Amino acid sequence: MEQQIDNYTQAISLIKNAILKSRYMAAKTVNREQLSLYYGIGRYISENSRNGFWGTNAIETVSQELQQELPGLRGFSAVNIKRMRQFYEAWEMIFTNRQLPTGDLAENNTNRPLATDEIQSNLLTINRPLATDDLQYFNLNCFLSIGFTHHYELLIKTNTIEERLFYIERCATEFWSVEKLKYNLKSNLYSKQGTLLNNFQTAISDKNLQRKALLSFKDEYLLDYINIESPDDEPDERVLESSIVTNIQKFIMSLGKDFSFIGNQYRLIIEEQEYFIDLLFFNRQLQCLVAIDLKRGNFKPEYLGKMNFYLSALDDLVRLSHENRSIGIILCKTQKQNIVEYAFRDMAKPMGVATYKTASELPDEYKNILPNAEQLKRLL
Repeated sequence: MEQQIDNYTQAISLIKNAILKSRYMAAKTVNREQLSLYYGIGRYISENSRNGFWGTNAIETVSQELQQELPGLRGFSAVNIKRMRQFYEAWEMIFTNRQLPTGDLAENNTNRPLATDEIQSNLLTINRPLATDDLQYFNLNCFLSIGFTHHYELLIKTNTIEERLFYIERCATEFWSVEKLKYNLKSNLYSKQGTLLNNFQTAISDKNLQRKALLSFKDEYLLDYINIESPDDEPDERVLESSIVTNIQKFIMSLGKDFSFIGNQYRLIIEEQEYFIDLLFFNRQLQCLVAIDLKRGNFKPEYLGKMNFYLSALDDLVRLSHENRSIGIILCKTQKQNIVEYAFRDMAKPMGVATYKTASELPDEYKNILPNAEQLKRLL
């Protein structure tokens, strides 16, 4: 009987994965075709409208005529056609001197029919070097796997090509919804990567793992789904912990990809005494346990001593032989950089100090940015 149940479980898992993969590939194909079409239309509109071939209100006229020719057509309002032009012009320099089957028009013949094949299928080397090592290559698969709405959001809210490519890669690999993208743009995720106050450089010898650890944590976490009223605006740590556990799916989304929740008040028994870690996670990318200690108010140097103790115990008693050393994060209300840096000196365990903000502290535009329960179910 148990064998039969195992077979059913395996079958369900395989079928589920096949369905999810099929849905992803279908959505990816739709995105490729749409971006292909929009890039080509954008180029056609740009070449005619920018070079004076068309008069004023030409785009509005084109949109109206399209609606008459194709009743019920959506996505081709004058505003959207202008966005297609903006999309083409934003990426034109990146694709310069590259053979692009998608949306290409003859250089000097604006009457030639539009081609709508995909842009390319593999990696495309950018014409000019990028500042960030991770983004030296432009991944067309990532570019083509996210929707036009994602792309337009990035066009209007990012300032550099490096920043834009960073978000495109994250949208594609972590399957961000548009709302999730907006949230991370609001929280300025790009600029916060690698800014966590930490001792990873001295505590982690492996350079690749060190780099991954820096990219896995932020210096500030927006817990805008937690609204705790407290007389001194500093909620009790247990109350904060309880609210995080209640909203654990959203908290994991705040942390980022590859975090799995192990438990709260994780018990360690040492010399017949009990010790409890507020929150314990495992990060698949880093292949290590991540202990989070919640603190109200300002950071204090003694917090690191306690975390150092927790990490030593985790490494000896919980960590598996193939896993890397555990990492600790002190999550507090505020911190002073010099105090944190002095506290880190001579600490051998990898640790970082981050801050948090709850809903009661955030401006209105930050609130309710995360997806609702139904959207979370689809995402997770």
